[in-house]
Amino acid sequence: MTELIWDGKYDKDGRRVAPLRIALPFQTVETVNESAQQRQRAFDLFGGGQDPEWRNRLIWGDKKYVLPALLPEFAGKVDLVYIDPPFDTGADFSFQVQIDGEGFTKEPSVIEQKAYRDTWGRGLESYLQWFYETLILLRELLAPHGSVYVHLDENAAHYAKAVLDEVFGQDNFQREIVWRIGWVSGYKSAAKNWIRNHDVILFYVKDRGNFVFNKEYVPYPQSYVRRGANSRVERKGLPDRGCLERQSFRVRSEG
Repeated sequence: MTELIWDGKYDKDGRRVAPLRIALPFQTVETVNESAQQRQRAFDLFGGGQDPEWRNRLIWGDKKYVLPALLPEFAGKVDLVYIDPPFDTGADFSFQVQIDGEGFTKEPSVIEQKAYRDTWGRGLESYLQWFYETLILLRELLAPHGSVYVHLDENAAHYAKAVLDEVFGQDNFQREIVWRIGWVSGYKSAAKNWIRNHDVILFYVKDRGNFVFNKEYVPYPQSYVRRGANSRVERKGLPDRGCLERQSFRVRSEG
């Protein structure tokens, strides 16, 4: 398989640089109490196979430390991962504001810099190493039937797919999902270029022969007739295409 190489992927002895594996303890800052009815409903929906005392958790921290800390409890147990990582845009999220006719630059706070900045010390090489280490740990967390969805844009998606192929295997790539992100208007239409109007979500599984995918269906329109058939076909329906209008299907009328 073709391998994407970047500065920092291997050490001076030719060994791959592994992710940090310090399992720091979590500290509980706040606990939200639920009613017994709410808790049972959530457990019925999402808690299959979990300890009854298990709780949903919102974790604040750097993934460099959070992911290794999750491994002792959740390695091989996570069904689904969706990540929206930095897009390697180079943005530090400072912005210009006007106050009484004077311009000021709003610099990000220390917390904002840590949480949201998308700048990298060695540029693309730093970004790819960060992404590679993240995927290694996420794969270890996934259950054998688990799936991962990675949301990116044109800045990094093509590099990310090469890294995902390496970590998860080319055969475990399932789909590239095109996500329309807005309407064609304003500055987008004024750009001297093709209009960028979508992001992509890369869908991979841990084992292509053993993953879970629950497809949703919507009923057939009343006028739907299967091609070559004289009566309505008894099937589940049409795959749900989510954001599309439910009645926008092209159908063949009876008669």
